[in-house]
Amino acid sequence: MLQENKYWSSGNWQVGSGKAEEFVEAWRAFLTWTKDANDGFLGARLIQDIQNPQHFVSFATWRDIDAMRAWQGNPDFAEHFGACRALCEDVQAGGYELSVDI
Repeated sequence: MLQENKYWSSGNWQVGSGKAEEFVEAWRAFLTWTKDANDGFLGARLIQDIQNPQHFVSFATWRDIDAMRAWQGNPDFAEHFGACRALCEDVQAGGYELSVDI
């Protein structure tokens, strides 16, 4: 892990039955918009649970806390996040700061 990856946003997504492929495409569109419209975005990953294929965890890394907050405060954020949220039974999301890097 690179030292500059100190600020993270993450989502824990429980996708509705039969909607996994649609969710992946919506998430891809959301993070493509994030990359194009938000200075300070460094990259993102979406991982899928092997035992429960309706469960995904996402991670995005940011240059600094201000860039992450600006993304969340962008007027278009709710629309893009909402497209993913609409496909889910439950979502828990938050912002994080790196505590330990090994």
